[in-house]
Amino acid sequence: MQKLPNPADLDDPALAGRIADGDTLAMQAMMRRYNQRLFRAARSILKDDCEAEEAVQDAWLRAFRAMHTFRGEASLSTWLTRIVCNEALGRVRKSNRRAGIIPIESPATEAAEHELPSVQDDPDHAPENTAMRAEIRRLIEHKIDSLPDAFRSVFVLRALEDMSVEDVAQSLGINEATVRTRYFRARGLLREELALEIDVNMENAYAFAGARCDRIVANVLMRMQDPASGGYDAAQPKPGDQP
Repeated sequence: MQKLPNPADLDDPALAGRIADGDTLAMQAMMRRYNQRLFRAARSILKDDCEAEEAVQDAWLRAFRAMHTFRGEASLSTWLTRIVCNEALGRVRKSNRRAGIIPIESPATEAAEHELPSVQDDPDHAPENTAMRAEIRRLIEHKIDSLPDAFRSVFVLRALEDMSVEDVAQSLGINEATVRTRYFRARGLLREELALEIDVNMENAYAFAGARCDRIVANVLMRMQDPASGGYDAAQPKPGDQP
């Protein structure tokens, strides 16, 4: 008997064909191939990790059930991305309907203007935002620390302490022209270092850690086998159905 190739080694069309035949190993391979892209797409719309995970799982179920309808008019990755974006947008619309829309000039808005917001209601004081600011502060402090000694002292006094050029010059025993030159150079170095840090870490934004990827794979496969969710065979779309 000829051994089937490893699903992870197959190209997208071949993988889609195996999935259309109900191959769960192919489903796992495809999820691991595109989970990060789909998560980032969903996350960019929903702005919530948990909601994005759920949207990705539902999108995979839709995609697997409709895989036999995929004809390759667009790339598979585009087709999948469209499905997850539609799923995420549907969740946004549903959330908006549940929450309702408060008119800008409604009595509720006018009353709220006279209420003092609590710390808990202020998004700037949300734990995740506080942690983010702390991380940014640590990053900036680290980059300032990495400046050359002569530049760093000028920068700290001018930028953090808001001292005048004259006062800095007097404090450090250097002339004002040197203060201006070192401050300008320090700002340039700091800007370059922070820009480099952002560029290096940009590809890790909304990083799709192994645990999250494994969780989505496991949950989708479990739901595919659950008759209560329609299962795989029972949920094959009828003619005319759209994913």
